[in-house]
Parts: sequence; C-alpha cells; structure tokens
Amino acid sequence: MKTEAKIFLFLIAFFVVVTPAYAVITWQMGHFEVIGTTVLALTLLFCLMVWGLLIVTGRTVGMRPEDRKDGEIVENAGALGFFPPSSIVPFWSTVAITAMLLGAVYGWWISLLGVGLGIWAACGWAYEFYTGDYKH
Repeated sequence: MKTEAKIFLFLIAFFVVVTPAYAVITWQMGHFEVIGTTVLALTLLFCLMVWGLLIVTGRTVGMRPEDRKDGEIVENAGALGFFPPSSIVPFWSTVAITAMLLGAVYGWWISLLGVGLGIWAACGWAYEFYTGDYKH
C-alpha cells in the first residue's frame, strides 16, 4: 500500500498549498469564496483520512506482493472477493435519494416519502442475501 499512500501524500501536499492560496487570491480579488475554500479544505481532510487509513492498513496487513520488488503474480491468485449478482436495490436507493433532494425544491412532504423509501431500501441492502438456510 506504499504506492497508494504516496499518491495520497502528494494530494495532501497539493491541497495544503492550493487551499490557502485559493482563499488568499479570492480574498484579494474582493470577494472571498467560502464554498470553494470549504470544498478544498474538505478535500484535503478526505485525502488525509484515506492516507491515514492506507498507512494503518499497510502496517497491519504487511507487505503485499505488489509492494515488493520480488513479488510474483501467482501470489495474488485465488478468489478476489464476493461480487453480488444483479439487484434492484441500488435503483430504489437512487429513487429514495432523488425524492429526498427534490423535496427541498417542490415540498418537504416529498422528502418524507424519500426517507420512508430510503429506510425500505436500506433494509433491502441489509437483508438482500438472507436466502436459503439463512432466510428469515
């Protein structure tokens, strides 16, 4: 995970320089851009969070084959993970989020419908694979 951590360390250095520069430049131009500065600062914090996760995970897991110079492709052979089949739940989650956001525009009652649909969709994500022996 060294390579990934180095990429995010570069991004951290970039945003440490760009965020204050952006704030100063917009301040000197006569209108301080609060949203742009906030977005850049939050991006900096997000990159810092991911970099920290990569560092901690790298120390916990140890060297991966792709991090070593003598690593072989065959060392990573095997199952990569569980990939679920097609599902309708992401569609309903998108509909719920859309309803919640449109509620702010057209009426808060639409947001309430979106929250209800979102709870239903979250249950769909949680219990999607409770079938067969594990079915309730």
